[in-house]
Amino acid sequence: VLAVCCIKCLGGVPYASLVATILCFSGVALFCGCGHVALTGTVTILETHFSKVTSDHAMLTDVIQLMQYVIYGIASFFFLYGIILLAEGFYTTSAVKELHSEFKTTICGRCISGMFVFLTYILGVAWLGVFGFSAVPVFLFYNMWSTCAAMKSPMVNFTNTDSICVDVRQYGIIPWNATPGKACGSTLGDICNTSEFYLSYHLYIVACAGAGATVIALIHFLMILSANWAYLKDASHMHAYQDIKMKEERELQDITSRSKECLNSYT
Repeated sequence: VLAVCCIKCLGGVPYASLVATILCFSGVALFCGCGHVALTGTVTILETHFSKVTSDHAMLTDVIQLMQYVIYGIASFFFLYGIILLAEGFYTTSAVKELHSEFKTTICGRCISGMFVFLTYILGVAWLGVFGFSAVPVFLFYNMWSTCAAMKSPMVNFTNTDSICVDVRQYGIIPWNATPGKACGSTLGDICNTSEFYLSYHLYIVACAGAGATVIALIHFLMILSANWAYLKDASHMHAYQDIKMKEERELQDITSRSKECLNSYT
């Protein structure tokens, strides 16, 4: 009996939704956690090496703090949203369908499923933008890292390393009047050797990968929700057909019984 109950419980687990939920949680956790720490390291690098006057990067600091607060909101929202979608997946499995078949075919249930499809589609498009945006700091740090690697190349004349510079002002991160605004030669090499640069660079890469994993999870959720919505629609049509069939059978039985009564009365 216990084995039968376990098999029935395992049959009611929405494995597709479970995989999508785990992937979504992992992607959001990587993006939010690594992105938060990487932004803090970026501020430290800018304040120490590129913009030593606080007023020059005050707006950038405020924007980064706002982004960190947004990260807190994203993490909280997707934690709740992932649980809701997982619960919705449980209600569309065959085992739960046997217990809640009437609920599954209501107009409210179909509207809720359709709402989740629309909302997940919007979130998927938004996360595509987040994924593209998260690739920007990776590109900027890669340019700086490749410049430092070029200075260490044996093909470079080390007497002219001071002419190799990275100017972050050209990216619009800090204003053009920021001092010093750029790093050249040995100063640039020292920046690339700092733990803040190494950690921030790799954390941005992981955050970008997390955003990509979240996009994949939302696409997975979208396919699942679309299939569930189609299932609910078909189930509602099936219930309507069964109701009409039962009504016709009852009417036929009534007609048959009345005809028998009439025959009996004549005889």
